[in-house]
Amino acid sequence: MKLYIGQPTLEKTITQLEQAMRNYTDIDVIIYPEGYLNENIEGAQELAKAYSTSIITGYRKPKDWAIIINDVGEIILNRAKYEASPVVQINNYNIGFMLCDELVLQGTSKITGTAPDLIIHPIGVGMFSDEQFDEWLTEAKRLAIESKAVIIGASHADGSYRNCGISIPIAYGIAQDGSEIFVSRNDIRSILYDTSTQQVVYVE
Repeated sequence: MKLYIGQPTLEKTITQLEQAMRNYTDIDVIIYPEGYLNENIEGAQELAKAYSTSIITGYRKPKDWAIIINDVGEIILNRAKYEASPVVQINNYNIGFMLCDELVLQGTSKITGTAPDLIIHPIGVGMFSDEQFDEWLTEAKRLAIESKAVIIGASHADGSYRNCGISIPIAYGIAQDGSEIFVSRNDIRSILYDTSTQQVVYVE
């Protein structure tokens, strides 16, 4: 399965999402940060169907919700932050979902159903310190080992937590054994990751 992991800037439209899908038509799944879609759910469904690409991200309703749209434009996961998160299937992969600080507040405890092969972790803004970056990465590694699943996360390219003035963009992929597939610290390039070949490619 070919994944596109993006770190867009927050926008009112979904222009960056559409551009990524137009540029990389061979991807199976696009992963974008928490809150990215805002109210543009129907537009994202149309894009998913048009490009036969599943979308995993978040939106505001008005607070943060998790959403997965499959490659025919159907919403197959839609739940509020901190609520139970049933595993769904995309391309024969069982997909779990953690939304932003669920990583450190509840881990995988709310992921229900079949054991996940892959856990996606959309993050809102970047980390507010190097210490937080390391803490979240360490926790992701622990959970990957515990759940025997690959975990992939990404934040927006901009923004800061509660206007603290600091934002370190983060994107990461952790293997089932806790080893790093890729880690981007303050590097906002998008990432193409092929789960079959384990190939990682950074793109502008």
